[in-house]
Amino acid sequence: MKNVLVIGVGPHARRSHLPALAAGQRDGLVGTVCGVDVLGAASVLTVFNSDDGPRDLPVTPIVPFPAGEQTLPDTVRHILDGLVARRGIDAVVVATEPAFHMVYTRWALERGLSVLLDKPLGVHANASTDPAQANAILTDVDALLARYHLARRHHPDLVVSVQSQRRYHPAFWQLRDLIAEVAEATGCPVTSVQSFHSDGQWRLPDELLDLTYHGYDRGYGKCAHSGYHFFDIIPWLLAAGDASGKTADAVRVHAEVTRPVDLLAQLNVDDYERLFDGFAARNRYTEAELHTGIRGFGEVDASISMAFTSAGCTLTLATLNLFHNGFSQRGHLAPAAALYKGNGRVRQETHVIQQGPFQALHLHSLQTLEDTSSAGDRYATGGDRHIEVHVFRNDRFRPGWKPYTRLGHDGLTTTWDGQLAAPTQQSSRRRSVKEFLLYLNGRCSRHQMRSDLTTHRTAAALMAGTYLSMAHRWSGASPQTALSLTPPLATVPAPVEGGEVIVR
Repeated sequence: MKNVLVIGVGPHARRSHLPALAAGQRDGLVGTVCGVDVLGAASVLTVFNSDDGPRDLPVTPIVPFPAGEQTLPDTVRHILDGLVARRGIDAVVVATEPAFHMVYTRWALERGLSVLLDKPLGVHANASTDPAQANAILTDVDALLARYHLARRHHPDLVVSVQSQRRYHPAFWQLRDLIAEVAEATGCPVTSVQSFHSDGQWRLPDELLDLTYHGYDRGYGKCAHSGYHFFDIIPWLLAAGDASGKTADAVRVHAEVTRPVDLLAQLNVDDYERLFDGFAARNRYTEAELHTGIRGFGEVDASISMAFTSAGCTLTLATLNLFHNGFSQRGHLAPAAALYKGNGRVRQETHVIQQGPFQALHLHSLQTLEDTSSAGDRYATGGDRHIEVHVFRNDRFRPGWKPYTRLGHDGLTTTWDGQLAAPTQQSSRRRSVKEFLLYLNGRCSRHQMRSDLTTHRTAAALMAGTYLSMAHRWSGASPQTALSLTPPLATVPAPVEGGEVIVR
């Protein structure tokens, strides 16, 4: 059994990481678990709900420090080093605000500790307005990859796994299998992807200034939170077509975004006074004060065009639409106490994948919040567990193919390793944690890991390219950005005897 330190015990960790670690304790994979968080962010004993009921986690407070530091302040480092020594820590879960992911992961690698890293890999303040800060997203990742390979020279069993749960989701594994089958049969890669995600969380104008949540006031937003999953899942699906022998070596990115100031053009203060009784009495700001206060805030919604190229030729066109200002089920003036899943946040998601003239795949997850008073079908369109995949194949070219197949919830329950699992995001997050714990306990090999850090560089490049496009537009330059998908030599692992890697 391995002892685990959780860095950052906010709402996401309490909802996902801590219950999964408690299940690991039950299964004999985890010994002790302790946490750290900035002073005032969590109580000394933080309560969370496990499968067996409420539990509490001992949490050590640390002094806040600025984002973007390359190394931890001495006081914070001494506290963490002390916990590692006293509690015999074997691994770390990094679940902080994204701007702090890099510094904690670097600290863990220096001490030979394996890491389960929350998404995204990292971000910088003002990435949506400052090209240098946007570019640093990718250079940070390349530097971290080099550190990771160096650390593995001294600690061969060390691993950094990124919690990107769609890689563990049975429906996405079905998509990969279907893509790979057609690529092998025809030599055709994925030729287009259209992805859409909305997690509508309705933010009222005064809340944009008064509630420091989701990074807007730090100069980034949707793309650095739930958006990262789609920067990751698009190239992950494209890789399923590698049997075609055709892979991209570069990508062009163009992003158009709405920021909080644009929300005020869509619905202004007068509109909100008509929509919500009591808003006028609560709101402390004039329209002009709001415009001034939120200038330079990060993106709320993003519409992103990508062209994946090989030797200058376009292999795959992709569009990615990421919306935080989408369909919501908020109907009250007062903001939710828990913002992570509050303010009417509803997840809706679609992916449309074309493989030339041979195949089209449609994944739809069109949900509303659970209605406990209704006896409706939770798995039907609009139910809180809706998911389905539609498969279209060119049976006129290959008569053995079915022209159309629909896979509903019950047909999407088989994981990549043949196990049965619920096709939900929460279940998939749980599997990603369990895989990490199995590896730590020697019950899973490195090549079985679904989300090793080394497989995330393309996702980091897409995220960096998106922010570069935003920042270029903000500064008056052309918003189109081009990036190489070939990693620097220092970040590329080379095989040696025993399957380990060395740094070139």
